[in-house]
Amino acid sequence: MKGTATQALPSELPPELPPYLGIDLAQVRLVRSDADAQEALAALLAADVIGFDTESKPTFAKGEVSTGPHLVQLATDQLAFLFQTATPAGIALALTVLQPVLASSSILKVGFGLGDDVRRLKSKFGIELRNVLDLSTALRRRGEKNPLGARSAVERFFGQRLQKSKRITTTNWSLPRLSEKQLQYAADDAHAALKIYRRWKADTPAV
Repeated sequence: MKGTATQALPSELPPELPPYLGIDLAQVRLVRSDADAQEALAALLAADVIGFDTESKPTFAKGEVSTGPHLVQLATDQLAFLFQTATPAGIALALTVLQPVLASSSILKVGFGLGDDVRRLKSKFGIELRNVLDLSTALRRRGEKNPLGARSAVERFFGQRLQKSKRITTTNWSLPRLSEKQLQYAADDAHAALKIYRRWKADTPAV
């Protein structure tokens, strides 16, 4: 179709948003030992709010039931802790942290689209999550009907673009060794939620 006088010229189009850089990989902790678990437990129990998310190996076959979550991500303001739960040994180690932290009523857990995460954690591990805030609905403005996703929230609060590559989203999260891109993606999901919550509360006038 030929252009018309009413179409915006390329120079008039809004500039592409700068990328959301996310948490530094040096601040991401993959919990693989008792010492790692104790570090994570101490840091998470000392927090008032933590970012929260899970990842599961995708299912492609008709009728296939997910065995996830295979990775659980919890983030403080400074660190992101990743727990691999694809093996019995990994589950046993993870639960030493996940059970007391996720069941705590004094620690607020925030994230996006948490309904499925909460159900799977209860079904697979028997964890009853307490004090959970789903930002997908909490951040909706008056008149908005659709839940707000993490990408839209990063754009709204930080004016940045959160990378959500389908290639990473649909990778195998049950692998014993995760790539740096998987670690970055998973950590950002939890940490970005916490950053967005902090900005939202800072921008909200006190009653």
